[in-house]
Amino acid sequence: MHENVCSFFGHRTINETDELRKKLTKIIERLITDKNVDTFLFGSKSRFDSLCLELVTKLKEKYPHVKRIYVRAEFPYIDKGYLDYLLKTYDETYYPEKLLGAGRAAYVERNYEMIDKSHFCIVYYDEQNAPTTRKSGTKIALEYAVKNGREVNLLP
Repeated sequence: MHENVCSFFGHRTINETDELRKKLTKIIERLITDKNVDTFLFGSKSRFDSLCLELVTKLKEKYPHVKRIYVRAEFPYIDKGYLDYLLKTYDETYYPEKLLGAGRAAYVERNYEMIDKSHFCIVYYDEQNAPTTRKSGTKIALEYAVKNGREVNLLP
């Protein structure tokens, strides 16, 4: 676990409001200024991830030392073209070696990797909008983060 690292987890679709954007910005900025967080880990496939990336990118103008790292759950080996594409948005990217051969569990394992490397997690989990036909990946990540003693900021 790294004291200055924060991960984001949330549903693919969210109720995006100005209030949520302001609350998230306040939480992220507090982590940067009060908790010395300088590294933010991102997954993919959700609007919550995209929103958080947008807000961290905006805050990076004020706090240029912060890093945005994309933790890939797919594509263990990427070519220079895709790397260059990713580095237009992120400061770094990597594929956790333990995901090789993970198959359908790749996203869950990627999330565990992100939580293991983080002290803080910002999670958007809405029980009413969670999937009903399968276990929510966000809920799995939230339970793992709590079980492993991470400091969780829970939204909405």
